Amino acid sequence: MKEVLELIEKKKQEFAQLPLFKYMQDTSIEPRLRLAWAPCAAPFIMSFGDLNKFVLREEPTNEIIQTIINRHTYEDERHWIWFVKDIETLELDELLTFSDTLRFLWGKEAEIPRWLTYELCRYIFQGNIIQKLVVVEAIEATGNVMFSIAAKIGQEIKSIHKKNCLYFSDFHLAVETGHATGSEHIEKVLTQIELTEKEKLEAFVLVEEVFEIFTKMLDSFLVYAIQYRKEQSLKVVHNCPTPMYC
Repeated sequence: MKEVLELIEKKKQEFAQLPLFKYMQDTSIEPRLRLAWAPCAAPFIMSFGDLNKFVLREEPTNEIIQTIINRHTYEDERHWIWFVKDIETLELDELLTFSDTLRFLWGKEAEIPRWLTYELCRYIFQGNIIQKLVVVEAIEATGNVMFSIAAKIGQEIKSIHKKNCLYFSDFHLAVETGHATGSEHIEKVLTQIELTEKEKLEAFVLVEEVFEIFTKMLDSFLVYAIQYRKEQSLKVVHNCPTPMYC
């Protein structure tokens, strides 16, 4: 498993160079605008709790790896609550009818996050216990990158706007260690797992695929964030009454 973890770390460093993260680190842009893609992420973030409860978790179990995964799912299943609160804090909770909200969430803007969720389910349901663990580790690596950067934006928002984020914050980053949680010395436990050559090669392919689908999702977020920023700039020019942008 050690070589698989090394590949995950390598892909994590590459992932950290994605254009969305460069955009999020651009302090010339108002901090809340750097998180304007958040509504697009809703299908993935809101379903992530269910992914943990209904897809990753299997109880009861006598399998040590499944036990580690189960413990981890109890940490991750409720993060969506922080996300919903931050949507309000970021003033992205614009007035929409319920039907318009459904059109947005099941429309083009959120299509890739929806697809990503289904892809993760496919990997997990079709995979063995080792592959399930690899998916968890890869997801955690992407999350650690995202929240390392997003937490800094949360700090800016607190400093400038006197508002506290929960999801995009140090508070969230503290539990996004980059590894499955719920077991002491988890890195040591993981590196001691012995894989056959076949299992190792299958894990390598899975790592590449998980990072690829997350890359596609973040690229779609950047497209939305840039377009959203342009639209808000036009509103400011036309005396937009929204205090966040005027």
